Amino acid sequence: MCPVNLNPVPLKMKWLLKYFRIPVFRSAILLIVLVVSACGKTDKTEEEIDKVAIDLQVSRFDEEFANANASDIPDLKAKYPYLFPEQFPDSVWIAKLTDTIQVELSDEVSKTFGNFEQESADLESLFKHIEYYFPETETPHVVTLTSDVRYDNRIILVDSLLLIGLDNYLGEDHHFYEGMQRYIAASLDKKFLTSDVASAFAKKVLAYPRNRTLLSRMVYYGKELYLKDKLIPSATDAQKIGYSEEEIEWAKANEEQMWKYFVERELLYSTDTGLDRKFLDPAPFSKFGLELDNESPPRLGRYMGWQIVRAFMEKTDTGLKQLLQMPADEILKQSNYKPKR
Repeated sequence: MCPVNLNPVPLKMKWLLKYFRIPVFRSAILLIVLVVSACGKTDKTEEEIDKVAIDLQVSRFDEEFANANASDIPDLKAKYPYLFPEQFPDSVWIAKLTDTIQVELSDEVSKTFGNFEQESADLESLFKHIEYYFPETETPHVVTLTSDVRYDNRIILVDSLLLIGLDNYLGEDHHFYEGMQRYIAASLDKKFLTSDVASAFAKKVLAYPRNRTLLSRMVYYGKELYLKDKLIPSATDAQKIGYSEEEIEWAKANEEQMWKYFVERELLYSTDTGLDRKFLDPAPFSKFGLELDNESPPRLGRYMGWQIVRAFMEKTDTGLKQLLQMPADEILKQSNYKPKR
């Protein structure tokens, strides 16, 4: 259900209504009507998406391998040939069946995910949304596995196949992740799994910009995050961008000051690639060169790009596919973006 804010009219709004000589009560009713109307449109879209028919097949290779014995290897190789490189003899896979680390990985995945029912439902919802907005896309066959914690390749989406390394989603404090940098371990949680799959899909429909400005790359990531607004609407903003709840609140509270920083230092149209490391790339925090840096979330340039794209889409009737093709400077210009105070 879409919430309607029935709190008293804010002071700034009261001044605005007085200035335009509009009665507060009538305006409050108008505001509620507009909000309910917008929610009705959203609910209708979600109802249509819920009716979309897809055939999502999820295969638990991780469980099949964990429960296999040596005589099962030929059948597994026939069923999942892409998971068994030809250069490795069967003896390698047979040895892995009883490998201590492999057995523990499988046990920990089983504890964390159980029957994978919730994740399967979330993935089905994601691919229903993809089918609705991108009907030409084929729903992939989902295969779960353990990957020896190769977190850089935790999600692989190739044509009609989606591979998910479940051992990369055991929770940031899991002992398998000891020794990792904390900002990396923080992303290894199952609450980010569906969001990571949405990111993998976004890279298939969203071209990386040739324009070398910081703005172009900020908006590129902003488009990816806006895609998530549409494809995984039930996810929190923190899940979409890979933040903790504290980090997303920090970003919202400091949005105006961050925007001033980018504008006053004329960074938006800079082609300095060092800015990527400061504001776009995975890192412990963003780098403004200020004392509060250690308190800031990483990748705040992506967050700002997201807000620009959201502002643009709120002010125009641009279609989702059209948005993906638009240049960043045009999006910024038409967005009339002003950070929330």
